[in-house]
Amino acid sequence: MLKIVADDRIPFLKGILEPYAEVVYLPGGKISRHDLLDADALITRTRTKCNAGLLDGTAVKFIATATIGYDHIDTACCRDRGIAWANAPGCNSGSVMQYVTSLLLRHALRTGRSLNGMTLGVIGVGNVGLKVAKAAELLGMNVLRNDPPRERREGGGAFVPLDTILEQSDVITLHVPLNRTGPDATCHLADEAFLRRMRGNAFLINSSRGEVVDNAALRKALETGRIAGAALDVWENEPGIDLGLMKLLDYATAHIAGYSADGKAKGTAMSIRALSAFFRLPLADFVPALPEPEDPLIRIPDTGSREERIAEAVFRSYDILSDDRRLRAAPGEFERLRGDYPFRREFAAYRVSGSADVETLCSNLGFQTAEER
Repeated sequence: MLKIVADDRIPFLKGILEPYAEVVYLPGGKISRHDLLDADALITRTRTKCNAGLLDGTAVKFIATATIGYDHIDTACCRDRGIAWANAPGCNSGSVMQYVTSLLLRHALRTGRSLNGMTLGVIGVGNVGLKVAKAAELLGMNVLRNDPPRERREGGGAFVPLDTILEQSDVITLHVPLNRTGPDATCHLADEAFLRRMRGNAFLINSSRGEVVDNAALRKALETGRIAGAALDVWENEPGIDLGLMKLLDYATAHIAGYSADGKAKGTAMSIRALSAFFRLPLADFVPALPEPEDPLIRIPDTGSREERIAEAVFRSYDILSDDRRLRAAPGEFERLRGDYPFRREFAAYRVSGSADVETLCSNLGFQTAEER
């Protein structure tokens, strides 16, 4: 029988593999080389650093991470040791889009500026960035896209240089992987020079990887008023975040942008399917069952602007303020806030009932519409 070690915080996993393997569940940050000595596979998240120190001398043949990112996996180390690995690209893209959409609408309400006509710069136009760009355009924003790897592959028609993003964007949102070296290095992409070139009234969002933004430089830019504001879901040195920086941010959350139940379920399903394919287990079609939200019908009165009515629908599904308040109330419990994250469904789990224009826009954002109006 196979032996699998798994992060004990991966949802929808327990009980699925037990008919085919011995499964040992451990805290992701505490999985050690000793735990893997006789393990055939590892199912993990970002808190387990899969490098030579963890893998040398073990029986591990396959690693699945239930996350989009895989910078916690030393892929060269795996290649040299003949260890196959798989990530879950796009699994939580809908969740991050929901998070950013809620943030943008809160930002509009806070500043008194409609999103309609504002310019959003999207840096990194992969699975997540594509959905964020589409949602922003539906909300009336002008969207500029920057993605050098895609531009090299596809040509420059759909993309703009980074300088254009910095010079023209009212809001900049980062959706890039963490690359520490190479032509597309993103570690400290948003450094002091980047922040200095942003417009003075611009707002920065990072929900990609903490090290993509130089947190010390961002703190300085906010302290001096160089930029108008910022929101962080990911941080350098997690879970030991910069509390001084947190106080300066408009929105601060505990690396939970992609933590919808839908995103988690997709990540787990993709990991199980990849593991199943590698070890020839009969789980190629595994799909977790998700419960409905407590109140899936959202009725929107025909009062206020269309943006205000859309905001009501979005906030009923997810309001970033709840996660912002949780982190500010207990910043020392960063990991607990992630591990015990409340149940959240994405837009598609809700039905919106309202005026025809609101129902149409909500449908385009991914909501269902009510059967009767």
